[in-house]
Amino acid sequence: MNSKYQLPKLDDYILNIKANNFSDETAYNYERDLNTFEDFLENDIKKTFDEVTKTDILRFKAYLNSGDRKTAKHKQVKQRLVSFSINRILSALRSYIKFLEDMDYQSPVSANAIKLLKNEKKSARVPEFSEMLKILEAPTKFEDDEKIALRNRAMLETLFATGMRISELLSLKVNQIDKTGRIYVLGKGKKQRFVYLTPRALKHLSGYLAKRDSISEMLFVPYRGRNNQEKNKKLSTNYLQWKIKRYRELLDINLPISAHTIRHCFATFLAEKGANPAAIQILLGHESLDTTTRYVHASDRYAEKTHHEFHPLFDK
Repeated sequence: MNSKYQLPKLDDYILNIKANNFSDETAYNYERDLNTFEDFLENDIKKTFDEVTKTDILRFKAYLNSGDRKTAKHKQVKQRLVSFSINRILSALRSYIKFLEDMDYQSPVSANAIKLLKNEKKSARVPEFSEMLKILEAPTKFEDDEKIALRNRAMLETLFATGMRISELLSLKVNQIDKTGRIYVLGKGKKQRFVYLTPRALKHLSGYLAKRDSISEMLFVPYRGRNNQEKNKKLSTNYLQWKIKRYRELLDINLPISAHTIRHCFATFLAEKGANPAAIQILLGHESLDTTTRYVHASDRYAEKTHHEFHPLFDK
């Protein structure tokens, strides 16, 4: 990138994020999103940051919503961004400009000029419970290597038992789990919480640990090459997401399923069993109950059951 298009004080902004106790992952995501804005300045409007106007902000929104957009690594996109993703990038830009204002640095536009899009409301679907069980059991069925089958089965069982984020799962260390199946998690925004394994998940995790031949302090270790002998080597999120996709294809399940879908399933199935939303909020590690309600998508069948059970005139 031409240096004149780089955002001023960007390194100071990233340092500010880290100094305020945000995770390295959050800092990386903010920097990546701001790199997208830098790319827009250099290759689309050919303006430096000091020359940006409110109209340019509108153009940036249109750019994010177009098929001509490129990623922060200058690759052509294959599909349009949804409003949630656009708002994440806009929020990063707004946060950056707010930092400049707070530090008395010059900014050509106000942070208040960055308006977010109205999010489209989607009724996200989750797989049926029977389909979810097939996904969890898929490593045992499809993996030829016993160690990989045990590890992947333990990962999926842990993911569904606890509702953890994929980043939390792959960052787990062996010493974070006690004998009862309680797991201490340092989650998003470095928020601390406990999550809990089911007896079934604990059984599969114990079976995996009994066969694991690694000195790593990480719970789920890669087996390729010498990686399993490196103390802090983690499995990549791309590997687990790819495996879940592959298992779904082998099982001929049409509904897209990802690690995030499994987290949705955890919350939805708890809600369908009558779990208190506030308890689900704690287990998911959400700051706001509003965020939790977006994760809980009760099925039509459950809605019908609730109507029949609670409507005062249903049996009259």
